[in-house]
Amino acid sequence: MPITPISKKVRQGTLGSYYACSSYTAINPEFGTLDDLKTLVKEAHALGLKLIIDWVANHTGWDHEWTVSHSEWYIKDKEGNFTDVYGWHDVIDLDYTNNSMREAMIAAMQFWIKECDIDGFRCDMAHLVPLDSWAEARKRCDSMKPLFWLAECEEVNYHEVFDVTYAWAFMHSSDDYTKGKASLNDLRNVLHGYSQYAPGAGKLLFTSNHDENSWNGTEYEKYGESAKTWAVFTCTWNGMPLVYSGQESPNRKRLLFFEKDLIEWHEPLQLQSFYTILLQLHKTPAIAIGETFILPSDNPHVMIYLRRKDNNVVLVILNLSGDERVKCTVTHEWLPGIYRNVFSGLDYTFTSKEDFELEAYDYLVYEK
Repeated sequence: MPITPISKKVRQGTLGSYYACSSYTAINPEFGTLDDLKTLVKEAHALGLKLIIDWVANHTGWDHEWTVSHSEWYIKDKEGNFTDVYGWHDVIDLDYTNNSMREAMIAAMQFWIKECDIDGFRCDMAHLVPLDSWAEARKRCDSMKPLFWLAECEEVNYHEVFDVTYAWAFMHSSDDYTKGKASLNDLRNVLHGYSQYAPGAGKLLFTSNHDENSWNGTEYEKYGESAKTWAVFTCTWNGMPLVYSGQESPNRKRLLFFEKDLIEWHEPLQLQSFYTILLQLHKTPAIAIGETFILPSDNPHVMIYLRRKDNNVVLVILNLSGDERVKCTVTHEWLPGIYRNVFSGLDYTFTSKEDFELEAYDYLVYEK
């Protein structure tokens, strides 16, 4: 989420929206100080972690410091007033035809690299900002250190700049499937579309995020008992999985967007082991960089696929329905070998043809 201070003018709710900032180079006092962020980044790096910040480049809050010092950097309506093209109440749009504003935006991004040694940016509504502006920002920022660039958009051409983009189409398709509005074939078509992206173009796979949680419901509201099954998919398909705050608890409530609303952490964390296993598996060659093969299924609610890199093979079988004792057969030349069920830890020897049985919303993940 953005770490910048929230505008007070035209604020929504008590807290306001983190996406209506009043300065690009200051810290929201709710979170601490600049020194606190520097300490956080250092400790993250010591643990082998990377830390990126949310960057809101399309718009600012109504009392952003630029509204006073450089009002010409904003789009105006016919009466010469600040405005927002998309109808968001608490923000106003920046004018990307103004090169001085573009330079100031890049300088603000470089501030966080220089001062805090951050590792990249999650760029909010990236498709609303011209691609050439992002290209220049990446060139100038990456000259300071190699960074990771994540775009909240699903425009294929934005991969000319960004490493990873959000997989909104997957999320909507899986949601539609759960509601009975789409089939798994519809989902497979979405995934096939992703497979046609240029090499190196990654997708961010998720079952929840801050927008989905607040406006459309938790993953349990959306997916019901299949929430964990879809989480397995996001961590084993070709892409980068997102774990949103509280999912490992798990969090079963919608978090208010414009108010301070604390996550209810229930100890012990029921899904900590679940996500730990999946994220460790995600580091293996088969999942991280392997090829993908979807296998046919006689059951329209069962998804079967193999991931492989050299001798490392992962088999995933997902029952996305409430049907009990669902049977399926897997046949493939990649299959023979000794596998470990990543959740039970038990070993199995598979031939090129194996039969499996799944309970309702069950998931089977085997690694060779």
